[in-house]
Amino acid sequence: MSILMPIPMTRGNKTRVSEFILMSFSSLPTEIQSLLFMTFLIVYLITLLGNSFIIMVTLTDSMPHNPMYFFLRNLSFLEIGFNLVIVPKMLGTLLAQDTTISFLGCATQMSFFFFFGVGECALLATMAYDRYVAICNPLHYPIIMNQRTCANMVAASWFPGFPAGIVQTMWLFSFPFCGTNKVNHFFCDSPTVLRLVCANTAMFEIYAIIRTILFVMVPCMLILCSYTHIAAAILKIPSAKGKRKAFSTCSSHLLVVSLFCVSLSLTYFRPKSNNSPNSKKLLSLSYTVVTSMLNPIIYSLRNNEVKNALSWSFHKVRRLS
Repeated sequence: MSILMPIPMTRGNKTRVSEFILMSFSSLPTEIQSLLFMTFLIVYLITLLGNSFIIMVTLTDSMPHNPMYFFLRNLSFLEIGFNLVIVPKMLGTLLAQDTTISFLGCATQMSFFFFFGVGECALLATMAYDRYVAICNPLHYPIIMNQRTCANMVAASWFPGFPAGIVQTMWLFSFPFCGTNKVNHFFCDSPTVLRLVCANTAMFEIYAIIRTILFVMVPCMLILCSYTHIAAAILKIPSAKGKRKAFSTCSSHLLVVSLFCVSLSLTYFRPKSNNSPNSKKLLSLSYTVVTSMLNPIIYSLRNNEVKNALSWSFHKVRRLS
């Protein structure tokens, strides 16, 4: 079966793509690809196990309603989905050199990538607001962050990704593709697929920038605003040890959020930029693979409440065994 299936067109010599080829890391030597496969496989397993364990702990812990547990559980669900969409196919391209992906498969992967990516940006902003209320308005925290409010905030985080992903994916894949069908990436991402389009995509690029502002930059600005108020509140803590501990926790959170938001922004603010494909792959690895592995550690294992819950669960398992 041919990869490019010609169809008659009235304007130009355009073709209809039935498959794409993911270039992934094919330009690297085989030994390097094998090393990357082992590295990404280990990171992938750590990500799945870490996030699954967080879900299990927050579901089985006997403590009453805790918004932080609720948000962490949803973040872990998002991280697992985010990785399932991208990493298995990437591992396949490295191990079995299975670089082809169908037209529908590419569109599906891109749609779910947008869904989970937008949801994660919104949820990170929600978690920052939760910490802001807890630190800056602790007396009213149980009232403000009640179960209904938390459920509504999580629903508002999950929902926008679905229409955003469907609209952008359907629009992009409605364009004609011509020439090569090689996607110079390890997954079907909008900027790299956009480079294969042989049509005027100015309006789509404007929409992509607006989407980036709404779903990436706005949540990042809300996170920055929340942590600015948190920092101001921490400065009022009289104990130097308390200040160092609080700032250490906030800096860890901000490090992961900054890595996620900055790399996303650099990738999507210039959809057709001429930046090196390898640099774009590195940026994509930072927000698709690295942060997913770090989030269970940064957002959970460095939090005293969650560490206590993990210890409680561990001792409970030991008693049962």
